[in-house]
Amino acid sequence: MDTKRWQLLISGRVQGVYYRASTEQKASALGLTGFARNLPDGRVEVVAEGQEDQLTQLKTWCADGPPNARVDSVDIILETATGEFSGFGIR
Repeated sequence: MDTKRWQLLISGRVQGVYYRASTEQKASALGLTGFARNLPDGRVEVVAEGQEDQLTQLKTWCADGPPNARVDSVDIILETATGEFSGFGIR
């Protein structure tokens, strides 16, 4: 099994709408590790490591987000997995 690492940059109304906490719940349920955090420019950054099918499911979820979010775009940057995370958290 080849572990992948994706950095997702989510734009729209994604801060102050329970986006990070909802992402933490979804990523943990999928068995992914990493983190979600707010960026100063209003986007949310998600860094996740796991299997490609799980990452794809997370990306699909991020495109919708929680009920009060409005997602305009999800950009993906493919990175090399480091195995540095023991779980998924909020920063």
